[in-house]
Amino acid sequence: MKAVYITRRESFNAAHKLYREEWSEKKNDEVFGKCSNHNWHGHNFTIYVTVKGVPNPETGFVINLKDLSEIIKQEVIEPLDHKNLNLDVPFLKGLLVSTENVVIQVWERIKQPIEDAGGELAKIKLVETENNYVEYFGGEMPY
Repeated sequence: MKAVYITRRESFNAAHKLYREEWSEKKNDEVFGKCSNHNWHGHNFTIYVTVKGVPNPETGFVINLKDLSEIIKQEVIEPLDHKNLNLDVPFLKGLLVSTENVVIQVWERIKQPIEDAGGELAKIKLVETENNYVEYFGGEMPY
């Protein structure tokens, strides 16, 4: 059987700040620039969740997109939409809330529910701005 990849797109709005308390304000500004603004800054994020698998012979689906949408809404959109990622999201507490760290935490939240729905999480693409996005395929670095 051939594996098929299917992707669902969703979006959310959130604020965050890239700032390390143990660093001086000058160093934070040098490293993070405008992203270390004391008054936070926000993004209109778009997330693409890609699932792979063999289509079910009865439905033709790798995963029911209605189920995938519900998983993303419950595990990602509801906890993150219109929130301050640094202050309001328990699963991000204690992390530097970069897009890279957010996508890893999102993977951890949705991997098992997607497997329970019959799919295999293959990739998450998290778009922060029209010029910046992160792609995550799970797992450790190969080196």
